[in-house]
Amino acid sequence: MADDDTPGGTNPEDDFQELIRQLFGGGAGDLDAEQLSRLSGMNIDPAMMQAVMRQLQGAFASADESGISWDMAQRQALHIANQEGLGVTAGQRTDLDQAFSLAALWLSEATTISELATPPATITRGAWVEATLPVWQELAAPVATSIADALTSALSEQAPEDMQGLVQGAGRLMRTVGGSLFASQLGQVVGSLSKEVVSGGDVGIPLMPDGEAAILPQNFADFGRDLEVPEDQLALYVATRELAHARLFRHARWLRLHVISQVTDFARGVHVDTGALEDLATRFDPSEPEELRRAIESGALLPARSEAQEAALARLENLLATIEGWVEVVTEAATSRLPSAQRIAEAVRRRRAVGGPAERALGSLVGLEIRPRRMREAAAMWRAVTDAVGPSARDALWDYPDLMPGAADIDDPGALVARLQARARGEEPARDEMDDALARLLAGEEPPGTADDRPGEDPRKPEGDADDSDDAGADSDDGESGAPEDHRPV
Repeated sequence: MADDDTPGGTNPEDDFQELIRQLFGGGAGDLDAEQLSRLSGMNIDPAMMQAVMRQLQGAFASADESGISWDMAQRQALHIANQEGLGVTAGQRTDLDQAFSLAALWLSEATTISELATPPATITRGAWVEATLPVWQELAAPVATSIADALTSALSEQAPEDMQGLVQGAGRLMRTVGGSLFASQLGQVVGSLSKEVVSGGDVGIPLMPDGEAAILPQNFADFGRDLEVPEDQLALYVATRELAHARLFRHARWLRLHVISQVTDFARGVHVDTGALEDLATRFDPSEPEELRRAIESGALLPARSEAQEAALARLENLLATIEGWVEVVTEAATSRLPSAQRIAEAVRRRRAVGGPAERALGSLVGLEIRPRRMREAAAMWRAVTDAVGPSARDALWDYPDLMPGAADIDDPGALVARLQARARGEEPARDEMDDALARLLAGEEPPGTADDRPGEDPRKPEGDADDSDDAGADSDDGESGAPEDHRPV
């Protein structure tokens, strides 16, 4: 092939590869328009190519080490959240501040968990995005990284051997394109959620910073529009529920990390459907990323959940139900003076069970729908505990992680109530296998049946002889502290 295929004496393929190297090198400044114009020899629109390269260079500049542009997610979310340009009026702020003040008094009668140190706030949709996006980023990062890695791997596997050098640079392109599209979709989901959520704890997971409660007046009016409930009663109920949620996470400081860890554990198990991705990679065009965007948005790249993921999801749902059930019971007790409390509570339950379009989009994006599916059963458990031992003993179950009720307690609240009542009477709870094993461990005793399993030892040998053998070993030339080697299974 001639080296002067174009009037300038250069090969258009060489020009294209030089531009790719410029792009992958992260070069700043304007692109060479004359060089772009020579791409006409390859039937590539120079204006289109310049626009694509500028967009990708912008993505490179804002992406982190994983190739994901979280700044893009924030810009997209804020753009959607601030579209209507609604702020918080002085009247809305005054009404909700009064509702928060009365709700705090009522809540203190229903729970022993102390008040918040930070005053609750009325915030805009944009402020909610800025306050919660760090948590969304933490939850979505494992899935975003998985998609970016899979795109790079699929491109490498599809390319022939003689193009692997170019693919190494193109892999960065695929990672950045995939990561940027995911970040853009996440921004759209979070921005849409900002138009649906009524309060900081509305989604169920701890999105707001610890000890902070907030209501979004822009969405509050939409929530109560079809309920036919006086606005002041609705404000009092929502404020009470939000304060209960915030108080719980401030009191049980370990709980926030516990929830986030379970969500991220699930997310780390999310892997991309390599078959669907390879099929997509064979026809992927960087200048037309819409197909990849649709695949990410719809969840088509995420395969069916594994058994481990199903188990992780069940644990997460039980945990969220335990939290939401406590919040419901405490809110119910605190708002017993409100004539419309039951109607509002049922609307909140239905809303949490069904979720909105943005929540469903989040489920497609990260493979996880955050639903406390057993909230009614968990609430029944907390009511039984409250009736049996009172609010103080009930709330003490949040003092330490090992005291918190689990799935078995939701299934059988009677066993939990019996344990708490026995404790209240000063009685020792019935011992179980775990208690017996712990007692043996603390006493330095052998677990049952392990002595016969020690390799190289005669189980009939007297215990004193074993001690003599250990003493002899202590004088060996190992230079160790003389502690006998322990062959017991851990």
